[in-house]
This record gives sequence, C-alpha cells and structure tokens, in this order.
Amino acid sequence: MAEAHAVGTAGEPYAWDGDESDEDEDYRALLDRLRERVPCLLTGEAFEVFTAVAPEGWRVELLEGVIHLWPLMDGNHAVILARIADQVADQRRGLNCYRRLGLLLPAGPVPGEPEPAAGRAEPDIVVAHRRSFCNEDLYQDPAAVLLVGEVTSAATAFNDRVRKSRCYARAGIPVYLLIDRDARHIVLCTEPSGPTGGDDDYRRKATYKFGETIPLPEPLGFDLDTAEFP
Repeated sequence: MAEAHAVGTAGEPYAWDGDESDEDEDYRALLDRLRERVPCLLTGEAFEVFTAVAPEGWRVELLEGVIHLWPLMDGNHAVILARIADQVADQRRGLNCYRRLGLLLPAGPVPGEPEPAAGRAEPDIVVAHRRSFCNEDLYQDPAAVLLVGEVTSAATAFNDRVRKSRCYARAGIPVYLLIDRDARHIVLCTEPSGPTGGDDDYRRKATYKFGETIPLPEPLGFDLDTAEFP
C-alpha cells in the first residue's frame, strides 16, 4: 500500500510514507511519478492528482488527511463481497448493494490544515435503499447508507480496523461490518459517534468468528450467514 500525507500547508513539502510493500517496483514507480507532479499541494488538491495518475482499477482514498492507494482485490476478497450481496438481495428486496461507491466523509482534524478537505472513501460494499444514489456525483452523501463493509487485506488491514472505523462513525453510518481475514472474525460495529460525538468511533462492537451467524440490526433485520466465507 502506498501512502502519502501533507506535512504542512500549501508551499511546504509534501511527503510520502509507506510500509514494507513500498519495496515493490510498481509501488516505487508510482511514488516517483507522484513526487514529480505533487511537489507542494494541500491534501485535497493532491488527492485529485493521485486519482488522475493511479493505475487503472486501483482505489484512491483520503482518510483523516492521509491519501491511500490500494491495488486490486484478490479472489477470496471478491467471493466474500458476493456472499454478502447475495444475502442482502434475497432478504431485503428494497435494498441494493453497491461495490466501491464513492462516499464523502467528515475530514476530522488534520494537522497543518485549518479547513481540511472532506474525506473520500470507496468502501468494499455499501447497502442502501434503491434509488438512494440516482445522480451523477462521483462521491455521495453518506446519510443514505445503512451499512458499510470492508474486507481486510495485507495492505488495508490497519485502515479498515482503525481509520475507517473512526471515519464511518464520524459520518454517522449506522452499521460498519469489518470482515477481518487475518483474525478470521467479523466485527459488527453499531451506535456511531456522529460528527459531534467526541470519541469518533462506534460505541458498540460485537465480534463473531467466521462461520457464525451475525444478527444485523434494523432496518436490515436479518441474520447474515458467514459459513461460506473463504
């Protein structure tokens, strides 16, 4: 996972941080291209550049002032999302599942930027009522979202467990479903703090092992079967 963040306001340096996966040639080549194009920009401006130059199929997200680039998902990742989507379609015909729908999120505090740009995320899966997003916007208001879900990978695990939990809670999304493949469990997060809740997280988190049934709260109101999660 390639990661970048602003270390100051406009006119000051722009820095890139990353984990061990940055040793991969594709990641390093991408970072070199970005260094040439983004010498000193505010985070929101830099996000637009990252979006323009990222390889096709990669996700570019802005979470709490940090820009993240994610490669394509693997097969097991896709299978889990398909299992969730199938059950939503079977159980709640008035709801739709959206894959990688762009969401606008409250920025949260960003050092060095008194008016930080809104966060932007592309969750693995979003559940909402039909026709909730009938518009031409690239990033949607999260008010219509009933559930947001993320499936962890080696590159995304920290963000999925920590940053996105805070961001989705701050946005007031009622349910965050974290499918943690390393731990082989699912965390059902409910009771979000909202934008003024103080803690910026979900107040209630219940953990279920892969294979167990998860009781999703209303308005979903059905038991999610995880027996076929790979």
